[in-house]
Amino acid sequence: MAYFRLADLGSRLRDLDEWLRRRMRQIRWKEWKRYSAKRRNLRLLGVPDRTAREWAGSSKGYWRIAGLVVLHRALPSAHWDDLGLLGYRTPGCRLRTTA
Repeated sequence: MAYFRLADLGSRLRDLDEWLRRRMRQIRWKEWKRYSAKRRNLRLLGVPDRTAREWAGSSKGYWRIAGLVVLHRALPSAHWDDLGLLGYRTPGCRLRTTA
């Protein structure tokens, strides 16, 4: 990251960061596997029961579900920040301001 600090990578780092978070949401959705686990975990993350039932039983693919609003609300960027996964945007902004 320090090598590229003078380059204008703002939009590329943002795009990469968005892709990374979507991939992490996809992995989390795959980990839950069963309908009951998906519904329970969505409920624990604050999704209303009706919406949790609807999306837990969805036949859409993992990648498509990861890009939808339901997982963005259940697993926002703050969730990953709390886990210590800062992505690329935060270090990139920090290094860019030091130049």
